[in-house]
Amino acid sequence: MSRGVENLRAVRLVASGRVQGVGFRWQARQQARALGIDGWVKNRGDGRVEMVAQGERTAVGRFIAWARSGPGYGYLEHLEVTDEPVRGMTGFDVR
Repeated sequence: MSRGVENLRAVRLVASGRVQGVGFRWQARQQARALGIDGWVKNRGDGRVEMVAQGERTAVGRFIAWARSGPGYGYLEHLEVTDEPVRGMTGFDVR
């Protein structure tokens, strides 16, 4: 598949609920790597988890759908999704 800029999408996701201490960051990294998503995930000081995900539009859509299901051992109350500019990111890091 083409990875031209027109086929890429970048989003910032902020998950709230019981999302810290339940493996959310590890699961996000595994899912991102499986989908070929670049970006990062981190715990925020306010108890939420923040992610930036960039990749092919279809893969990013699948990543968002996965994030909406929430962590396996926690629960998701709300997921904010904001489009971001496409940047040169490689890999997916846990911060």
